[in-house]
Amino acid sequence: MTPFRYYVRVRYAECDAQKVVFNTRYAEYVDVGLNEFLRAAGVHAQFVTGPLDFQLVKQTVEWKAPARFDQVLELSIAPVHLGNTSFTFRTEFRLAGSEPLIATVETVYVLVDVKTLTKLAIPDPIRKAFSEGAAGRTVDHAGFTP
Repeated sequence: MTPFRYYVRVRYAECDAQKVVFNTRYAEYVDVGLNEFLRAAGVHAQFVTGPLDFQLVKQTVEWKAPARFDQVLELSIAPVHLGNTSFTFRTEFRLAGSEPLIATVETVYVLVDVKTLTKLAIPDPIRKAFSEGAAGRTVDHAGFTP
């Protein structure tokens, strides 16, 4: 199955003194990418104005190569585990149009009630949207043309 793809252009302010994307920015890119994934899967409103929310449990980042100012990043986002209350997404970073990975991020979340923040079982429609809803779709915030 083709993963969801999100394209973003590296802005100058996202780079550090070494002129590469600062390490904390990868978590921000994952956050924005996952929100676009939810929108593409048709469940974004459930998390913005609806009864659901999620909290970060764990995030592991592995860097392989740098990204620099004005480069376009391609994030491939896909679920790798859907548990009872938790779910894990893997985000692979590449320079757009290039095959080698520059970073991978594995993020574990727990689904919670928006008001009480108590854990919730993942409802079947959300489970289906996570596993199928955004596959093969692309959101391009960079104006990338392959």
